[in-house]
Amino acid sequence: MAGWEKEDLQRENGEMVSMQVPMIVSASRSTDIPAFYANWFFHRLKVGYSAWTNPFNGVKGYVSYKNTRFIVFWSKNPRPLLPHIDYLKERNIGCYIQYTLNDYEKEGLERGVPKLSERIDTFKQLVDKLGKGRVIWRFDPLILTDDISIDTLLSKIERIGDQLQGYTEKLVFSFADILNYRKVKVNLEKSNIPYHEWTESQMLEFAERLAELNKKWGYTLATCGEKIDIKKFGINHNRCIDGDLITRLAWEDKDLMDFMKVKIEDVPAPTLFGKAELPEGAILLPHNHYFISKHKKDQGQRPFCECMVSKDIGEYNTCPHLCEYCYANSTKELALQNWKRHQENRLSETITGK
Repeated sequence: MAGWEKEDLQRENGEMVSMQVPMIVSASRSTDIPAFYANWFFHRLKVGYSAWTNPFNGVKGYVSYKNTRFIVFWSKNPRPLLPHIDYLKERNIGCYIQYTLNDYEKEGLERGVPKLSERIDTFKQLVDKLGKGRVIWRFDPLILTDDISIDTLLSKIERIGDQLQGYTEKLVFSFADILNYRKVKVNLEKSNIPYHEWTESQMLEFAERLAELNKKWGYTLATCGEKIDIKKFGINHNRCIDGDLITRLAWEDKDLMDFMKVKIEDVPAPTLFGKAELPEGAILLPHNHYFISKHKKDQGQRPFCECMVSKDIGEYNTCPHLCEYCYANSTKELALQNWKRHQENRLSETITGK
């Protein structure tokens, strides 16, 4: 399955350029588009394209939305999406939201996000608007410090988990891997955050205790990008851009299913001996349909990332949440500079206003 095609299409200034034309868009691993750039994104969606700068070579690329059928949003404050959801429905573009809902209020690790009670209210409003299953709870990353222990983290998770019962199906988490991200390490030390690296034994202890805690909720538990195998606790590796979930939510979109090479089948009629057996791996859908998973990993992602192919449209160094552990900002100063430039040119082709 190809990720996307390329076509020569016209920019607003009349210039013809080669644009990527993805069916599935990620918005975004690189910055919080819903929190800060929702109006920009939906303007660009209506215009039909946006531009982004490749972080590795500095070359500007273009993304057309003419064939976009599904968007995965990532955010710590997706409230600004609420007024735009009806437009997605008008365009018959499906979506779900990876909602990072942490609780580091006391420790001040996420000073730029709204207070926790407001973020939980946003979660519920989005579920009411989109439907259950389309807003996924992430507590990500799990950070250990002099002041945050495993007990502390589990207490924070329990407080949020109790309030989200009936509103989410899944909890995704990851263990902060600080030593492998030099700029994260530097920024934490610059801010005098007394972080600790997770040991394998601590990860196993946390997983076992979280699984025990989850008995009262029944959430699907999954890790994001983690090497450690904790399936014995009922915790699998997550697919944040999840082909099976996209199929469950958008199975009636024939163009999207054809792109993903998913065939929707009718459940066989009962026989004289009872219900007909479904093939191994069949996933049930409404109205007596089912499909067999065709999820394939995007080989361009990290080794333990299970995401399928999509086009991410964000840019690094643009998120003004300014979380202390952020991997997407080299420095807070650079992120604020880009945010200011965006505010001066809000409808630019790029997030940064360049």
